[in-house]
Amino acid sequence: MTESNNHHHSHTHTQTKAVINRISRVTGHLESVKKMVEEGRDCSEVLIQLSAVRSAVNSISRIILQDHIDHCVVQAAENGDKKVLEDLNKAIETFLK
Repeated sequence: MTESNNHHHSHTHTQTKAVINRISRVTGHLESVKKMVEEGRDCSEVLIQLSAVRSAVNSISRIILQDHIDHCVVQAAENGDKKVLEDLNKAIETFLK
């Protein structure tokens, strides 16, 4: 992340622990999928597991987005900080590609 994209806040995100726990689970699940591929497991089984990983990553993304809106965006709106909204729009645009 470049310095221009990094903004600092005086608050704590409420979902940090939940996000870290979910990322750890996804990491473990992805390692299991890697092992399935290495073992030559059926492609259909691998694809189903990859779908589960993708769904979990999307869930994490929703939590981060909601936490960002609830804290960063609300605070930015209260302070008249339009850069936070611009950064959010760029992030969503990149995420949806």
